[in-house]
Amino acid sequence: MIRLRPEHEAEYRRLHAAVWPDVLATIRDCRIRNYTIYLKDGWLFSHYEYHGDDHAADQARMAADPVTQRWWQLTAPCQEPLPTRGEGEWWASMEELFHAD
Repeated sequence: MIRLRPEHEAEYRRLHAAVWPDVLATIRDCRIRNYTIYLKDGWLFSHYEYHGDDHAADQARMAADPVTQRWWQLTAPCQEPLPTRGEGEWWASMEELFHAD
């Protein structure tokens, strides 16, 4: 999760209404499926399913992609990371307390 800066909400919505095709392709190439971002009271929560064998390597590959880097340059100013996020995290990971299939 991460905080959405209120003054950037309209821009963040606009960007995600038309995500660049190359960004979507990189997400798929990094074995991410069913990726969703939710917004509630100024907080963004994301969820996705990972279908690979090396999450860290796929995340590093995504971070190295030049188009994704340009996308993040647009979205990062809209976000305010939690001060309690883990080392190296931009979005804070959350502890799973319950899961049912």
